[in-house]
Amino acid sequence: MIKAVKSIKEVVLTGHDLTLAELVAVSRYDAKIKLAESAIESIKKSRAIVDNIVNSNSVVYGITTGFGSLCRVHISKEDCSQLQENLIRTHSCGFGKPFSREATRAMMLIRANALVKGYSGIRLETLETLINMINKGVHPYIPEKGSLGASGDLAPLSHMVLPMLGLGDAEYEGQLLTGKEAMDKAGIPIIALEAKEGLALINGTPVLTAVGALALWEGLCLLKLSDVAAALSAEAMRGIINAYDERIHTIRPHKGQLDTAHNMRELLKGSTYITQQGELRVQDPYSLRCVPQIHGASKDALAFVKEKVDIEINSVTDNPIILPDGDVISGGNFHGQPVAIAMDTLGIAMAEFANVAERRIERLVNPQLSGLPGFLCVEEGINDGFMVAQYAAAALVSENKVLAHPASVDSIPTSANQEDHVSMGTIASRKAATIIDHAEHVLAIELICAAQAADFKGADKLGKGTKAVYDLVRREVSFMETDRAIYKDMNKIFKVLKDGEFVEAVEKAVGKLA
Repeated sequence: MIKAVKSIKEVVLTGHDLTLAELVAVSRYDAKIKLAESAIESIKKSRAIVDNIVNSNSVVYGITTGFGSLCRVHISKEDCSQLQENLIRTHSCGFGKPFSREATRAMMLIRANALVKGYSGIRLETLETLINMINKGVHPYIPEKGSLGASGDLAPLSHMVLPMLGLGDAEYEGQLLTGKEAMDKAGIPIIALEAKEGLALINGTPVLTAVGALALWEGLCLLKLSDVAAALSAEAMRGIINAYDERIHTIRPHKGQLDTAHNMRELLKGSTYITQQGELRVQDPYSLRCVPQIHGASKDALAFVKEKVDIEINSVTDNPIILPDGDVISGGNFHGQPVAIAMDTLGIAMAEFANVAERRIERLVNPQLSGLPGFLCVEEGINDGFMVAQYAAAALVSENKVLAHPASVDSIPTSANQEDHVSMGTIASRKAATIIDHAEHVLAIELICAAQAADFKGADKLGKGTKAVYDLVRREVSFMETDRAIYKDMNKIFKVLKDGEFVEAVEKAVGKLA
């Protein structure tokens, strides 16, 4: 999955078929983008409609009127350009630390892909400026906080536009410079906005969608890994294989459940430690027995989220919409609710992966539950072993429970009550990204603990898939004979986990997982 993304070197923007993998390739691995020749005519036609509105002095929202509740104020032809620059200046009021480089690139890409569709009235040269910034690595300094997710991501996207005008700040070749300096060093001429262009650049959902799309990618990369970690833990605790029997899952055929049960069976093939029902005990605890149901439900939720993200990254989300027949309609495509609900769902689903992983960690380190030495110590008492590693996992999952509270159920009226319901989708996306980061760390802890537990039994008798997991853990982290600073081990496994090596190693051993 990660290897395939790294192989993408160029993405052609049509406005219709951008994929999540391509988005990751551009934002994380610096794939180049180019404008599809087929889109140029639509862009020019849309711009001609805007020019005609301005020249005829017609009253159209955002082109010859003010914004928000100021839509009642008519703007003259002479002031249309100034209106757009004022919009960018006054809406640049975000705060907090900046978005990451990859999130910034992703939001620029999503905005460009929407503008390519030819419903926004932007000039071709303005769009080309944005594309050149992506390709040459000019990354605007965009504060994380300040967006309500409707009317789109106004504040952060205004910060995105500032360097295009020679304003604000931007990162270029590792240095934070003024916007003008960054553009000059990259050899990109600054522009002056014309009618509708400021609004076309900032009224939409690229920020909440970009952050959410990157979070979703991380979540999708964890789906198989969560099964991998669970299988190694199950084996270390001599779990009961019967709970993963295909026959009981086909009569409750949720796809995620079926896929997870299949993965557990494949991962545990050939194990001499896994047990049959009644061999040691009649039933396992839920954190082992219900892995297909728990993991599976979250996998199905992520399938829903991906559907929404795939739609959104190829959608027109600004206002007003310039239709090919010349009609200009004020609608609500900028409203982030479809993605806000999806991102809250993503956060909840990923929090559950971490929740159940932490319960397996607790069982591994608790001698009353595992039958293993207390806290997986060789010599208890003088050593604490993995006692506080479980504390760390517990802290992360407890924080996730707070973060998983939905942002999309909140709203607050703005713009003199003209904008009286907002999505809070950008908050939902940022929360989901944090939850997933926590889940990745919890799974790293589980992998270390499960490998330690396996060593007490003898790793040579592990299943084919779990042995591949164990070997990769041991490549990075040795068995802990006496206490050491565990955070270094955790960081090593976290890095391997992020690189996708665990799933790659397992699939080399057992074949493709579902």
